[in-house]
Amino acid sequence: MEKRIAAITMVRNGEFFLNRWVQYYGSLLGKENLYVYFDGTDQTVPEFAVGCNTEPVPRVAGNVREADKGRIAFISARASELFGRYDMILGTDVDEFLVVDPALGKSLPEFLSELDTEGRISFSGLGCDVIQNLNCEKQLDRSRGLLEQRSYVYLSTRYTKTTVLCKPVPWGSGFHRTKKGNYHIVKDLYLFHFGCADVPETEQKLLNADLASRGWGRHLNKRMKLIRSVSALPVRDWDSWTGKARILQTVFRPPYMWNKPAMLGLKVLLKLPGRFSGVV
Repeated sequence: MEKRIAAITMVRNGEFFLNRWVQYYGSLLGKENLYVYFDGTDQTVPEFAVGCNTEPVPRVAGNVREADKGRIAFISARASELFGRYDMILGTDVDEFLVVDPALGKSLPEFLSELDTEGRISFSGLGCDVIQNLNCEKQLDRSRGLLEQRSYVYLSTRYTKTTVLCKPVPWGSGFHRTKKGNYHIVKDLYLFHFGCADVPETEQKLLNADLASRGWGRHLNKRMKLIRSVSALPVRDWDSWTGKARILQTVFRPPYMWNKPAMLGLKVLLKLPGRFSGVV
């Protein structure tokens, strides 16, 4: 029996990725099952979001860390209210897409509906940071599919997030963990993050006074450094290394945070198989 699934997010001045987020999850779950909160009553609900459950809310104040905590507390509370109407709640940022390996021939709701939720608090896809490879990839053409233009992912524990909630528990900041329970990283399930997918976009954000005032400069500079360093890594085999990474992240934990995954410092760049092209 197919589970009832909703997706929830919060956004400020992120119309490009929100549009993609609405298109992607709306096509899979139905726009009526998407919940989009706009961070600030000065925000306007775009036309493409009509049909979703949308609401501009008072802006969450503070620097990056403080605002992240405020936003996730708000989102967690809204998600908890949705349980009863839904069996699962997907929580992601607008530049994150939970993807089932196309080789299975299953949609995301079909795949998630087959998972055994007995005793489970959450499910995670393996974290894949989609990186612009400076050696061979140009600036994104925003009229085309993202994975038509980007073929390289960095296996990142940061994006192996507790994206799928099965019970009404609070998320940690950025959906990176739940306040209760451990990870369950599911085979053939991936979370693609596109925050590092376009150097010009990141450079433009570095010039944004609003982001600078909230302490985003350090984070964005780290993104630029990551893009440059990852582009120099050797390219590994997808099937072999996604399996290894899933095992490593399941077994190992940082000593300072038992319910976050670790990769023992390994830096792994993979090329996406062609079957993923056009998925997002």
